[in-house]
Amino acid sequence: MNAPVASTDFEFPTEIPGLPLKGKKVLIVVENLPLPFDRRVWQEARTLKAAGALVSIICPTGKGYEKRFEVIDGIDIHRHPLPIEASGALGFLLEYGAALFWETVLTWKIFFKRGIDVIQGCNPPDLIFLVALPLKLFGVKYIFDHHDINPELYEAKFDKRGFFWKLMVLFEKLTFKSADVSMATNQSYRQIAIERGGMDPDKVFVVRSGPDLSRLKRVPPVDSWKNGRKYLVGYVGVMGDQEGIDLLIDAVEHIVRVKQREDIQFCLVGGGPSLAKLKALVADKGLADFIHFTGRAPDQDLFEVLSTMDVGVNPDRVNAMNDKSTMNKIMEYMSLEKAMVQFDVTEGRFSAQEASLYAKANDPVDMADKIIELIEDPARRAEMGKFGRKRVETELNWGHQIAPLIAAYRKALRLDA
Repeated sequence: MNAPVASTDFEFPTEIPGLPLKGKKVLIVVENLPLPFDRRVWQEARTLKAAGALVSIICPTGKGYEKRFEVIDGIDIHRHPLPIEASGALGFLLEYGAALFWETVLTWKIFFKRGIDVIQGCNPPDLIFLVALPLKLFGVKYIFDHHDINPELYEAKFDKRGFFWKLMVLFEKLTFKSADVSMATNQSYRQIAIERGGMDPDKVFVVRSGPDLSRLKRVPPVDSWKNGRKYLVGYVGVMGDQEGIDLLIDAVEHIVRVKQREDIQFCLVGGGPSLAKLKALVADKGLADFIHFTGRAPDQDLFEVLSTMDVGVNPDRVNAMNDKSTMNKIMEYMSLEKAMVQFDVTEGRFSAQEASLYAKANDPVDMADKIIELIEDPARRAEMGKFGRKRVETELNWGHQIAPLIAAYRKALRLDA
């Protein structure tokens, strides 16, 4: 299991035969992550370029991505400043207002300098249609790249509905109404676009966030990540309130204090708004020696942890948001042949199937028991890992998302009419 994983025959295309989008001018607008850090959007951008399009991106600056303009792999990236991540209603107004200002200024700059045939807006938030709407008067098409279901995301973050939740519902409706085409990350999102957004089913395409197997490869395991212990359980993802890291910490506490297992190390890779709070919680529980937070980590650290860990864990809470969302971490575990434990949610089960064990909803004790169950059964872990890897190779990797992505663009641009 320690040998490098073959990348199969998939290599990221530098040119798609026939150049199906030759000469088309594409603008992608992203608010919440810089490029090329946002892996899904970067894969989309590179694929569109390989299809012959001229691609520009507007996104915020971020740690390690401070340049206001640069060209990477032939793609123009325009970055703008953004206030710190919102933590309340006033914070959201400040963040969204600043983002819309810069997105609008840069969009018109690109329109007059290079021209735009289609704008792809990547939520959250569901406000980017406001940038695209005036340009529709000039024949510019709008594609909505549906990353998150924002009404459910708001409810998951703040555990309430109220006025701002109703605003989220309104913005979602207006987004779908403005879109010429919508790209959903899974079938659940596709149904939302059709049933809640009123979109024509022929204009909604499922483009999953499939991993790039030419990039995601196993490296030799690095035992230092185990902190002197026999086993390593890994988590890769955002450190936010809705990710359920507190439930994972409770599971670790059960493993260490109740089950008396001190041979399992936990490594949590990623940054986010709740990182400091989660570190404090771990310290308060006296678990700092068992749980290591890397913060936002370079690819080398990510690959080392993924390659070294025995089990992956996805503690996302069971709620309306997470039930219908596909989590990138699941794909990454499967790509590296790692068995995992997660709570039982619709899209998580669809993605992982037999590559995962499923704990009772939001039950850290059951999650702890299932982690131990996998730790103690290496043969089962190996079989689950092989299943997951094969599923990614045959159905879920980025190579299988290229055709629907191109089809969505050709539909929006009416190239097949």
